[in-house]
Amino acid sequence: MSVSMQSARAAAQRGFTLIEIMVVVVILGILAAVVVPKIMNRPDDARITKAKQDIRVIESALNLYKLDNFYYPSTQQSLEALVAPPQGDPPAKNWKSGGYLQKPPTDPWGNPYQYLQPGTKGEFDLFSLGSDNKPGGEGAAGDIGNWDIGS
Repeated sequence: MSVSMQSARAAAQRGFTLIEIMVVVVILGILAAVVVPKIMNRPDDARITKAKQDIRVIESALNLYKLDNFYYPSTQQSLEALVAPPQGDPPAKNWKSGGYLQKPPTDPWGNPYQYLQPGTKGEFDLFSLGSDNKPGGEGAAGDIGNWDIGS
């Protein structure tokens, strides 16, 4: 084998030096310090977005219920009226066989959605109490309602 081929093969097999590896580790550390805090807030953002989408879907089911029965379910009848024929007033004479939703809705934090009819902010209020399951709050712990999500 010639000397030039041996030096070319040695250069190809050389690998990384300790300094090069340290530079890469430092760069990855800096990227992690910048990116990880932004990613950590994403689960809360995703849950808030899911709650807003759920509210829109439940709102549509409530509107179909009203279209069939001429009234929204009462607060006492609750959102369960979308899953099973409700008892009490107003009667659901034209309740659709199979219901309007497959199961009682829960928010992304596992709590039932709140429903008031008549509502204080509209014809009905449909909302999640957020991550803390308490009225009020901010961020992920804030209330998310049909009155402030838009269409």
